[in-house]
Amino acid sequence: MESLILACFVLIGIALRVYSQRRRLRLPPGPKGLPILGNVFDIPPKHEWLAYERWGREYGSDIIYLNLAGTPMVVLNSAQAVNDLLEKRSSIYSDRPVTVMAYELVGLKRNFGFIPYGEIWRQHRRMFHQHFRLENVTTYHPHIVEQAKDLLRRLISQPEAFIQNLRLEAGTTTLRIMYGIDVQPENDPYIAAVDEAIEAIALTGNAGSYVVDALPILQYLPNWLPGARFKRDAVRWHGKVTRMITEPFEYTKHQMAEGKPINCVAASLLSAVDEKQDENHADVTIQNALFTGYVGGVDTTVSSLASFILAMILHPGVQHAAQMELDRVVGRDRLPTIEERNSLPYVTAVVKECLRWHPVTPLAVPHRVTVDDEYRGYHISAGSIVVGNAWAVLHDETRYPRPALFDPTRYLTPDGQLDKSAPDPTEACFGFGRRICPGRHFALDSIWISVACILATINIGKALDETSLPIEPKEEYTPGLLSHPVPFKANFTPRSEAAEVLINEA
Repeated sequence: MESLILACFVLIGIALRVYSQRRRLRLPPGPKGLPILGNVFDIPPKHEWLAYERWGREYGSDIIYLNLAGTPMVVLNSAQAVNDLLEKRSSIYSDRPVTVMAYELVGLKRNFGFIPYGEIWRQHRRMFHQHFRLENVTTYHPHIVEQAKDLLRRLISQPEAFIQNLRLEAGTTTLRIMYGIDVQPENDPYIAAVDEAIEAIALTGNAGSYVVDALPILQYLPNWLPGARFKRDAVRWHGKVTRMITEPFEYTKHQMAEGKPINCVAASLLSAVDEKQDENHADVTIQNALFTGYVGGVDTTVSSLASFILAMILHPGVQHAAQMELDRVVGRDRLPTIEERNSLPYVTAVVKECLRWHPVTPLAVPHRVTVDDEYRGYHISAGSIVVGNAWAVLHDETRYPRPALFDPTRYLTPDGQLDKSAPDPTEACFGFGRRICPGRHFALDSIWISVACILATINIGKALDETSLPIEPKEEYTPGLLSHPVPFKANFTPRSEAAEVLINEA
């Protein structure tokens, strides 16, 4: 009874707050919504970015307003709005909303990408940045190249499992660099742990994904109640996230305690801990920093490479053009190197287009504004959730004509060189402002060398069914914060006998 009375008071307070706000302030346009609950049920459970983009067109505005049961949410659908607020006003737009489902129940407070803006976040970012800033990423290139070569062999020998092998490549590279772990070639427990944790992040990370984020009182429902499935899911996911954070770290720490030589980021950070520091606090900070980089590196690479394979099947002319450039610049008797990137503008343009065509995070992790602000005459109140719609930015027809088309030439000059004046999709697909992904340089290098090596040695085509007819893959993507192509089939064949030799040598 007391809970019911409390809920009534909360709802009445929300209603009065929203009514008062709408009378006093000029808000950005958006769907009207219901009394009290606002737009909680207007946000679709899947592919929210498409709804936000559609509302922007319907209301003729690149900034729209939604009310999540009293919590204002502002969605930015253009590069201009994103730049004006999340970049130029980053001092007040760099906070994170503390969502009940992802942050509290699932445990993503351990991911410093979700930590509120402040000194704790800065401490985590500094720790991560010292190992993954642009000038340091080159030290990881040998590991990246090694796993890219192994991927070639696996694509040829196990075409039916290419998605799993993309995950194995990304996970193997990241586990080795982060924790010094050499994974098992099949059924590795660390790879399984990251796959399970990424599922939780993908499904809970977007603002408004769960009603409990708008109505926090729902978190106190008993787990057994029919409407409390989200709590049962959260318990399951929390365990998986915790396992992914702690187990690889404990492996590294155990190796160091036994005096075994181990060269990795975790060992470097542990060795640098001052004896005067609290050991538990240092361990947790290191775990959190590595967790963020591990998730970001693995999932960005896997989704982008899966999109690349899908694009090559759907656009064979693009694949042929990239292979001709590689043959001309590199030849056919060796694999390309990352040092040749500047000499392979078309291959680089293919990578850029993969990141734009279907971004890994169609909605960037939501920001939170810390003070009242005004933009174009619209009021944005302190505490508002502010979402950069990366999908809308990267599919803006004024910046990317015919945005649904996979077209690498949009980044090239008429003479085939990279066009420095063309909008760069990497400025939107890794987040915005001060909260941009700090591991983006590592991810970009990993994706580029894999794409270049695959194109140099392998023809990607349609798989065949039992009657030898080609299977047409669908351009469908999963919902959630982290979006992937829906599983599809592909065929991989060596481009030539020389290519087959390179693959086998690798």
